[in-house]
Amino acid sequence: MIRWRDPRVPLTAAVVVGVVGLVAALVSGAPAVVVEAVAGVVTAAAAAGSLFAAASRVISRRRALAWRWLAGGSVTWLLGVGVRPIADGAPFVVTFADLVLLAGTAMIAVGTTLSAVRPARGHALLRDLADSYVCAASILVIIWVTLVGPVYRDAGDAGDVAVTFASPLFCLILACVVGPAVVPIRRSAWPVGLAALAVLAAVATSETMTALARVSGDTPSLTWMWLAPVAFLVLAVVPWSGRAARPPDLEEDERFLRESTSSLIAAVPLFLVAAAAVVVLLKVIGGGVQGPPVVLASACASIVAVLLVRMFVMLLETGRLRSLLHLGERQLHDLAESAGDVVLLCDYDGVVRQIGEGVEITYGYRPEELVGGKIFDYIHPEDVPGIQGALSAMSLEEEAEEGPGACMVACRVRASDGTWRPAESVATRHVRGEGLLLVTTRDISDQEALRSQVAHLTFHDGVTGLPNRAYFEERTREVLGRPGASSVAVVFLDLDGFTAVNDSVGHASGDYLLGQAARRLRAAIRTDDTLARWGGDEFAVLLEAVDAQTAVDLAERLVRTVSSEPFRVADRDIALTASVGVAFAADDVSSADLIRNADVAMARAKELGGRRVEVFAAHMHADVVRRLELAADLQRALLEDQFVIEYQPVVDLATSRVTAVEALVRWCQGGEFVPPEQFLGPAEDTGLIVPLSEWILREACREVATWRASAWEIGLSLNLSARQIMAPRFVETVESALVESGLPPSALTLEVIEEMLVEDAEQTITRLSELRTLGVRLAIDDFGTGYASLALLRQLPVDMIKIDPSFVSGLGCDETLTLLTRTIVRLGHDLGLIVVAEGIERPEQLELLREMGCTRGQGFLVARPMAARGVDSLMRTSLSSLGTHA
Repeated sequence: MIRWRDPRVPLTAAVVVGVVGLVAALVSGAPAVVVEAVAGVVTAAAAAGSLFAAASRVISRRRALAWRWLAGGSVTWLLGVGVRPIADGAPFVVTFADLVLLAGTAMIAVGTTLSAVRPARGHALLRDLADSYVCAASILVIIWVTLVGPVYRDAGDAGDVAVTFASPLFCLILACVVGPAVVPIRRSAWPVGLAALAVLAAVATSETMTALARVSGDTPSLTWMWLAPVAFLVLAVVPWSGRAARPPDLEEDERFLRESTSSLIAAVPLFLVAAAAVVVLLKVIGGGVQGPPVVLASACASIVAVLLVRMFVMLLETGRLRSLLHLGERQLHDLAESAGDVVLLCDYDGVVRQIGEGVEITYGYRPEELVGGKIFDYIHPEDVPGIQGALSAMSLEEEAEEGPGACMVACRVRASDGTWRPAESVATRHVRGEGLLLVTTRDISDQEALRSQVAHLTFHDGVTGLPNRAYFEERTREVLGRPGASSVAVVFLDLDGFTAVNDSVGHASGDYLLGQAARRLRAAIRTDDTLARWGGDEFAVLLEAVDAQTAVDLAERLVRTVSSEPFRVADRDIALTASVGVAFAADDVSSADLIRNADVAMARAKELGGRRVEVFAAHMHADVVRRLELAADLQRALLEDQFVIEYQPVVDLATSRVTAVEALVRWCQGGEFVPPEQFLGPAEDTGLIVPLSEWILREACREVATWRASAWEIGLSLNLSARQIMAPRFVETVESALVESGLPPSALTLEVIEEMLVEDAEQTITRLSELRTLGVRLAIDDFGTGYASLALLRQLPVDMIKIDPSFVSGLGCDETLTLLTRTIVRLGHDLGLIVVAEGIERPEQLELLREMGCTRGQGFLVARPMAARGVDSLMRTSLSSLGTHA
């Protein structure tokens, strides 16, 4: 598909029209000058149009400027060529057309120079000018001897000959001056620069042949006239090629060409000088040089003079480079020694020729002690063969003049105190040759020590000095990968109550205690066993080649080792126990699973009270997974409102009147209720009991406040968990729930079990006292089953005690339980407390409680737990049937 807006379309059309005109000129038998004029005008016009169009599309300003100069020069040149047929009839040696043509040639030379990507400057510019002069002068000598001399002999006027050849000489000089700027690949914007240079060379050649024809009176040959038009056609095409859009020095495959052609380009002036000398010599031998000898002598003398100057400048540059090389060696030597390196010169046999003063600072030797000796005398014998091989290889590389000429070796060097120190050495061929090596040696003792320390810290614990978790895991994988891995066991040990140590005496003292524990455990295990600190207060032991009974015996010994005597920390004795889990390797168990199994068994031992050993069983892992799944289900249930509240009435046993309700949470999962004993424990363990209890508190307070608004004086009882009491804003949460619902604080009774008053008694009593200050009532649930001292009833002003159902269940059939129940009721009356009996299920129990004087009661006989709408119905119903039933 032709794109008519493409500038190449009209250019191609113009060329086609020009070619048609050129063919017409040839067919019509026009003179050679006319054919040359038509061909030059057509091709130069095509080149000018192409360059102008391409310059408007390039981004580089320098390139666009160069191409505009080339286009302008092409236009000027075609004007000169176009009027030449008319001007040649004038009685002048040099016509106006020749001057215009020379001006166009000069403009093309300027554009060619601007095409250079990196123009030469300074010494490079002077060198290029000298090379240009030598090339131009050599070519002039060749042309003079071969062409101009014979013509000069036959010419009538020497002045006319000189003026006639001034134009081609000028073009030749321009081509030689511009050539060094664009021929080297490192400078040229190839291929536009080369195409422009080809135009200059073609113009110079064509003008030379035209000048010869004028002097001899002959008609110029069409063969030479076609050179310039062809070069202009190439110049017209090149800007649109892909290679003209980028400098070639960015191409990887041209780097080799750049390096290989640089030496050839530098040899061109010498080649032309040699060619000129050969031509002159042959001409002299063949019969002499024709024409005035002063021209030839002057050209040859100038060439020799320029070459001598060039050689003198080269000698000066060589001397300067040697000085810079010496200075660089000295600076490199000083830099290496200032960095702590030892610098020396030796031959390929290892004989030290020169060595820096840094050797005394680093290794304690005086330089004069080492000069003349061999470096192998101070290198560890195990490292000598490798270094000798490296030096021999470098010697062979030097003889073959190949290879990098450098190598790095690691070795151990003996210091003056007899210690072996690790070192890194770099040996390179000396720049001056002479079969010497420059060696820099660095002492890396500090780096090696640091590397060893880092490696130790990576796999060891900084507190106890034992291997750490990463080492233990890697060691377990390694052992299980061996044959007979079934006789492997892993033991996990956790210090019971260690958290209290950090809280009481601080973490520093806690770390000190861990160090003592590590020493005890290390003394209790076998030599081949691996003891590691797993993290925190947990330790792990890897047992190899052990039977089950031996592993269990070792685990029990670890328990006894920890609890055998107190740990002495911060001037006090601290007694600790340990929970230990044991897991045995099976054929298909991985190292991660084996370690996990031991951890699960240890957690099981801790759950059972600690100070014991538990051996892993498959159901333990299943229990752990089940608890995790249950915890996730609980969290999802909170988000999806799967929990509901049921209320169990509390009645006055004397009047059968409902005085309060106890809020009980129920979980409806998939249409079925999950028993509370299955999810309240995991909720407590995971901490989900706190948001769950807050929801129960707010919902129950709102519901009971609604009932109380209907003139029903009813109270609310709620059970508190240990985590809920210890929550940071527990008291504020209760107060907020009361304010939001409008429930009076005196209508709310919060129940705690006796165990909660024993564990963290001080903090628990403080929190409950703050609640009591709000006006909330407090009750002790399951009274009589715990270990709470009766003195706590004095510290914590409770309002109510609730008799545990285990006592009520024995009423009427167990005299001991009946006596204990009667004692609790009497104790409550004596302390002025409300006594509530739980779990009333039979009429005789109810009757005995009434006879004992128990104030209130609850149970299935009185009323079962019910939803809120059931309490609404109960509010309107009398419980007189209760007394009749009794």
